[in-house]
Amino acid sequence: MARSPRFRSAMSTHPCLRCGACCAHFCVAFHWSETDAHPDGLTPSAATEPLDPHRVVMRGTYAGRIHCQSLRGAVGADAQCGIYPLRPSPCRELHPAWEDGRPSAQCDRARAAYGLPPLSPRDWPASAQCAADGGYTNANAASAADAAH
Repeated sequence: MARSPRFRSAMSTHPCLRCGACCAHFCVAFHWSETDAHPDGLTPSAATEPLDPHRVVMRGTYAGRIHCQSLRGAVGADAQCGIYPLRPSPCRELHPAWEDGRPSAQCDRARAAYGLPPLSPRDWPASAQCAADGGYTNANAASAADAAH
């Protein structure tokens, strides 16, 4: 299915595609049943390593210098997930700040670790609609953020 020009434009300006700090800051641990070793799992087992008898971690996110091996590109410049459609629940659940009209302390913390400023509502493409928050547009989110300060 071909993506619309509006969708492609929004994705090309998505702040996460210039960031990747979360992928290079947090340990990504989850139950092994999310991997393709389980009949219903998606995340490639080859992209994980064992943590304990029930959990695995994304390779590169457990010890030492944290940097998920599935992250492509440079943090803060042109980052993207190499397994995005197959990423595990911790990655799916970490929401970028203001994407849905709300702040994200995790996003802010990861960006700060790389000297990046926190995201604001103004960082989101003007055409973006935030379905998770009742169709917030960036203008609505910006107004909400300004009112909160």
